[in-house]
Amino acid sequence: MLVQDRAVPKSPKPSQIRKLPTVQPNRLSEPKNLDFNAWVPDNCYRIVTILVLILTIAAVFFIYSSTNTAFLLCLQSETQSAVDSISLPQINWNSIKPIPDRTSPYANFRSEQWVVVSVSNYPSDALKKMVKIKGWQVLAIGNSRTPSDWSLKGAIFLSLDMQANLGFRVVDHLPYDSYVRKSVGYLFAIQHGAKKIFDADDRGEVIDNDLGKHFDVELVGEGARQEVILQYSHDNPNRTVVNPYIHFGQRSVWPRGLPLENVGDFGHEEFYTEVFGGKQFIQQGISNGLPDVDSVFYFTRKSGFEAFDIRFDEHAPKVAFPQGMMVPLNSFNTLYHSSAFWALMLPVSVSTMASDVLRGYWGQRLLWEIGGSVAVYPPTVHRYDRIEAYPFSEEKDLHVNVGRLIKFLVSWRSNKHRLFEKILELSYAMAEEGFWTEQDLKFTAAWLQDLVAVGYQQPRLMTLELDRPRANIGHGDRKEYNPQKLPSVHLAVEETGMVSSEIGNLIRWRKNFGNIVLIMFCNGPVERTALEWRLLYGRIFKTVVIFSAQKNSDLAIEEGQLDQIYKHLPKIFDRFSSADGFLFLEDDTVLNYWNLLQADKTKLWITDKVSMSWSTASTKGSSDWYSKQAELVRKVVSTMPVHFQVNYREVVRSDQSLTICSSEVFYIPQRFVADFVDLVNLVGHQDIHQKVSIPMFFLSMDSPQNFDSVLSTMVYKPEPQSANSSSTHYSAHAPAVHPWKVSSEQEFIKLIRIMGEGDPLLTELV
Repeated sequence: MLVQDRAVPKSPKPSQIRKLPTVQPNRLSEPKNLDFNAWVPDNCYRIVTILVLILTIAAVFFIYSSTNTAFLLCLQSETQSAVDSISLPQINWNSIKPIPDRTSPYANFRSEQWVVVSVSNYPSDALKKMVKIKGWQVLAIGNSRTPSDWSLKGAIFLSLDMQANLGFRVVDHLPYDSYVRKSVGYLFAIQHGAKKIFDADDRGEVIDNDLGKHFDVELVGEGARQEVILQYSHDNPNRTVVNPYIHFGQRSVWPRGLPLENVGDFGHEEFYTEVFGGKQFIQQGISNGLPDVDSVFYFTRKSGFEAFDIRFDEHAPKVAFPQGMMVPLNSFNTLYHSSAFWALMLPVSVSTMASDVLRGYWGQRLLWEIGGSVAVYPPTVHRYDRIEAYPFSEEKDLHVNVGRLIKFLVSWRSNKHRLFEKILELSYAMAEEGFWTEQDLKFTAAWLQDLVAVGYQQPRLMTLELDRPRANIGHGDRKEYNPQKLPSVHLAVEETGMVSSEIGNLIRWRKNFGNIVLIMFCNGPVERTALEWRLLYGRIFKTVVIFSAQKNSDLAIEEGQLDQIYKHLPKIFDRFSSADGFLFLEDDTVLNYWNLLQADKTKLWITDKVSMSWSTASTKGSSDWYSKQAELVRKVVSTMPVHFQVNYREVVRSDQSLTICSSEVFYIPQRFVADFVDLVNLVGHQDIHQKVSIPMFFLSMDSPQNFDSVLSTMVYKPEPQSANSSSTHYSAHAPAVHPWKVSSEQEFIKLIRIMGEGDPLLTELV
């Protein structure tokens, strides 16, 4: 409308029209003499005005151009600087001034045992019971959602205003509406004499209302239990993370923070070792009812609106973890001893459901530097399922990064001579690696300074056991414990003795395919199916790499076009150079892995004996596409080394024929990887389609008579006319089935139920 008003100006009102002065006739009939000497003095003010206007416009243009250029250069410099360098904070530890409590009503209060919770609503029934636990002081930390009149007799409540007045540096880094504000509570408790801190939430009821009954509250002195603790074996140095729920009787449940590729590790321990107690500075409790599970478990294992009520073995012994092995930790059922108070810091730059898990892995790695360990204990609290699902997006930092984080932490080393310096250095390294941002590096610096300011003494360092040769575990040092297999009625599956054989099958499949990388291409909506595919096939294969037409960093989806996807495979080969082989699969084909055990993993697999998948077309009189593809093939073949060209010519004798394969599924063993890469390089930038390049590569690498025929009996049908018709041709006895469309969670559940005929354990996924 503004443009229209400017383009078509309104006529002025009559009253607004100025009356022009009357023009005298003699002014037209007698023009002035245009003498220059006389004109200049008469028009001097006009000349000056015009010159000033010209100079002003020129100056404005120059300043604007210079400023704009400088701004762009500055912005570019700042952006590049932010990406290229993260500065390590420099702290003068000796100049940190103490922070006394001068503002709260509890300045003179002291207690050695604290329960720290975050509250967003009025006191829950569980919290009302918690304040009655003998010998423990409850500290409730408010946020922007907490009612202003929150109050509970027996509890100390810190509102946002009270937190801001405590003088802690960390307050400046904390969000207003998050449970990570508990970091203020930890500092407050330490400031007021804490020796133990139970990190809890307001919906967990402590079983029997006695923390001392379940945890080792005393590690030294008269009240300490002088006993040895069962410990996971360090016999396999490549095993870096464990699902503790198996030890406590629930092998089909996994904790939030466990890498999804480890979800399929169902087997119990062959043997344990033992270690003397007293160093388990972080003690993780198990929760009955609703344990700490991720959204993948919550959404895929839940039927309707029925609340979870999962029970663990309360008689199972506690179990410790050796250096080099980790376990997911949470922030609502964990006991910290003073030697590990520094590990209470909750990161602020990651999603809320990832904060405590990343804290746990970060803290475990640093705990090894002081000779400490983590132990997991039998059920200590009961949490009620409120049937309130949280979005997967809140866990994106977990499922994308946690596996890589664990590998990074186990391999990380530091030459610093004080614990706090190591903590700062690790936080710096994690920011550089992208596990969190520079915001958490600055938060770590503030946290450590606040710890010093409230009087916390950092523990002394000890020799890292990881860097010393591990002693062989003798037969006498091996301790056996067979966990119970509690019924999984919450999954609508009543486990029986048959489970042993099903687990045996899974172990056998995993052993056979555990070093094979599955490379998938998803044609469907990858944001709806990527996690499901990883959950299904990640139990069997070394890892699942997913490509799609659209990249999705949050889900670790790599970008590639299907017709040229073979050009992306060499980088996957290089990434997993120790793998036995690589299996390619499109998402419209179902892989019945239980029927692939007899296949030779040192040979090539492809559908050359499936007539609807593999065919030879004559290029005489064919369409332009076939002719162009055939011409490109002839060019590549003519440049092949002799061994490739001889193999190819033995099968394809005429330049007028073109071999085509749909290539939905094929396998390349490690011994042919170099050949495949050489052939991809021969193709270069030429636009040869996947359906043409793959059969050309396979015929060049080896003779078809040497291909393994495992895929020859796959079910291969034309594209179905409807979504329901595909289920009629599924067979659990075939090595693979095509086509099968999965574009939603409901369709995935349907597929899993049908595949349960071949792998009964799959029925637990739905």
